[in-house]
Amino acid sequence: MDPTKSGEPILSDRVLVNGSETTATLTARGQLRWSDLSLDVEKEVIGFSVEGSKIKIRIVVECTAGICCFAKPAMTRKNFTLEFSSDSSLHSWAQKLHEIIDGLGRPKRLFIFVNPYGGKKSALKIFETEVRPLLDDANIDFTVQETKYQLHAKEVVQELDIKKYDGIVCVSGDGILVEVVNGLLNREDWDAAIKIPLGVVPAGTGNGMIKSLLDSVGQPCATFNATLAVIRGHRRLLDVATISQGDTRYFSVLMLAWGLVADIDIESEKYRWMGSARIDFYALQRIFGLRKYDGSIIFVPASGFETYGEPLDHADDIIVKIESESNSDMEPTRTQQYGYHGPNVDIKSLNWHKIDGPFVSIWLHNVPWGGEDAMAAPDAEFSDGCLDLIMIKDCPKLSLLNIMTELSNGGHVKSPYVSYLKVKALALQPGFRTEDPAKGGIIDVDGEVLARGKGTYKCDQKSLMTYDKLLIKVDQGLATVFSPI
Repeated sequence: MDPTKSGEPILSDRVLVNGSETTATLTARGQLRWSDLSLDVEKEVIGFSVEGSKIKIRIVVECTAGICCFAKPAMTRKNFTLEFSSDSSLHSWAQKLHEIIDGLGRPKRLFIFVNPYGGKKSALKIFETEVRPLLDDANIDFTVQETKYQLHAKEVVQELDIKKYDGIVCVSGDGILVEVVNGLLNREDWDAAIKIPLGVVPAGTGNGMIKSLLDSVGQPCATFNATLAVIRGHRRLLDVATISQGDTRYFSVLMLAWGLVADIDIESEKYRWMGSARIDFYALQRIFGLRKYDGSIIFVPASGFETYGEPLDHADDIIVKIESESNSDMEPTRTQQYGYHGPNVDIKSLNWHKIDGPFVSIWLHNVPWGGEDAMAAPDAEFSDGCLDLIMIKDCPKLSLLNIMTELSNGGHVKSPYVSYLKVKALALQPGFRTEDPAKGGIIDVDGEVLARGKGTYKCDQKSLMTYDKLLIKVDQGLATVFSPI
């Protein structure tokens, strides 16, 4: 029987393991064994080095595996040294280990963004003390770029020689990841550039993407797990939403919010000195001083959600108008002539539905978690070609308070005051506050202000788009992210 197919050892030698003599074996399927220990190279071995007559094996294991003495952390690093009696055995083992690890498709060269200003301003420390040691163990070469200002990562990525790298990693919150995606899609070679795998190590205020990825396999949102996901090199596809207004485009991978959620997210910045408590504090203010916004949404329901809204028999003129006009009172920032223009969809042929306001909140989500403590869209999938729409039109204040407390486990979508559905495209016509028609709202995309209406927080600041019609379309599986599995 062929040992490469049966799982029988292809190498077997008497060696010293951490000074104790034993027989070590290696199979073609990547099982490394000695004494009563068995290691899966793909899952547990992250790297090795040859040091004289020895091979130093660097592994990560769960503490419950019988190797660790403590219950925490859940995963830990450990080294084993195999000493060989002959050079030929040493070289044979080193060669086979190289072949097995190289066959796993792991990254060898990474470009890493570190945002020193995000979250608790601890990204540099996180990288040096937690990320770098694991990358060194995995023999991964890397280039580090600290971001110095907003959109710095986008600028760097637009000019980056991506052929030199096997992935781009963001030690940050979600904001740098979004900048990277927008930078890649604004390149002339966007169709090749967007295929580079992207990774996130949580070090910001909002860590929704990596929380979603790790939670999908039951892992905690921790630096160790996020870094391992990059090292192991598993990939999954990710939908990208194109938000357009006239000739201006913005690419989103996380969420879009208008109404209550956007107001809390952006306006609570005035209480940043309170730390993470600012969100809860300002949420109470906004709930008990509740705002409603006039406006409408026109959307294409996914299969199974056709009962939501009123079907439009003559949607063609409405949608074409939204897609082609900018209707701005200021000159928007124009995108470059080259780059990704959004998914090629015949919007006239789609089955459009409409819902009129007023609305308390409109929330579109691409992944389940909006942050580490907010499971906004529990049924969201990474590459289903849909966005999950969480909509509240009317709700008593006490019920709304309960809805917000249920965000941590996704229970809010069970409320009778919440409509939860999947859409393939959506046109948003934002309106003004019902109680104060002179004031508009805020459109928040991936934690940043996309547009501000009159009378809103910092409304004097220029934004990428105007507070007017937006068209959101989804390109299924356009981007690629490093994933735990």
